[in-house]
Amino acid sequence: MIEFTVQDRCGATAARTGRLKTPHGAIDTPAFMPVGTYGSVKGLRAEDLEQLGAQVILSNAYHLWERPGLDVIREVGGLHTFMGWRRPILTDSGGYQVMSLAERRQIDDEGVTFRSPLDGESRRLTPETVIEIQATLGVDLAMVLDECVANPAAREVAAQAVERSQHWAERSRPLAAKLAGGLLGIVQGSVHPDLRSDHARRLVELDFDGYAIGGLAVGESKEQTWQAVDAVVPELPENRLRYAMGMGYPADLVEAVARGVDLFDCVIPTRHARNGVAFTAQGPIIIRHARFAADPRPLDSNCACPACGRYSRAYLRHLKLRGEMLGGVLMTLHNLWHYLDTMGRIRHAIASGSLAELRAEFARAGAPNGQD
Repeated sequence: MIEFTVQDRCGATAARTGRLKTPHGAIDTPAFMPVGTYGSVKGLRAEDLEQLGAQVILSNAYHLWERPGLDVIREVGGLHTFMGWRRPILTDSGGYQVMSLAERRQIDDEGVTFRSPLDGESRRLTPETVIEIQATLGVDLAMVLDECVANPAAREVAAQAVERSQHWAERSRPLAAKLAGGLLGIVQGSVHPDLRSDHARRLVELDFDGYAIGGLAVGESKEQTWQAVDAVVPELPENRLRYAMGMGYPADLVEAVARGVDLFDCVIPTRHARNGVAFTAQGPIIIRHARFAADPRPLDSNCACPACGRYSRAYLRHLKLRGEMLGGVLMTLHNLWHYLDTMGRIRHAIASGSLAELRAEFARAGAPNGQD
């Protein structure tokens, strides 16, 4: 139901561009997915996301299963219709909630039982029900159920999670025909490169439509993140999509692309926007700082987003300090534009042979530090 084709390659790194065909349209990679966990990217309409250039968004199958529930989504014709979003959707399976809701779940080799924070009722996820949920949602890219552990995990804990995730992947793969689109396997292994590479090889034998590197950005050091990526990517087939889950800052995206990754998602651009942090070509801006109180400049003079086209730093600071909803919306528009524009620049740099220069530029910009 999906097809991935590599188009351009970087001569100096493992970076490549590609095109992923899905039931709801093609995705040019490398690509970034805005996160709409509950079926909504906070503060933005589907039209806004289209205008920003979002090719695909991410939602969460576990949370949508809980609320509004599958009956509602089925009744209105699937998740795309429910959201008013006509382009591709990827849904996470609930594996991250195995870690994040650890105090509210019981896990065994057959699946996971959650005690819902909504009503206290027990809800049971198995590899099979996760596929059924995503089939009902009608998404383009579905994920297998996996066990995500916080990093750095002890070797025995990580090894147990790998075995359980592999067992669940083996149970999930025969059900892929029920899906409207493709099914991706998820590589685990925490901070242990040999566990990572071994699990990647075992998943490849199951012949998924693509492969994700799970359990990243959950407590490990940056060095350990790159060790995990470097252990996995060489084991994955060239003609399949590679997805780094939960990554990251703009410089991280450029670095991961150079190491051979095609697809990303992260809450950083939207969450940081609501907290008053804007990403720019010169580095991040913390808008609440007093030096922006009368600053007439846009967030980034080189940015073509709706916020930078009309509004000043002074006004955005005022909105933030007053707690006005508009401030978060405008900052979200800007940050997602920056991320999506970054991916376009990466694709162009790979095709033109200038990725090294772009990589150095983003490394200099770095992570939030209050620059102006």
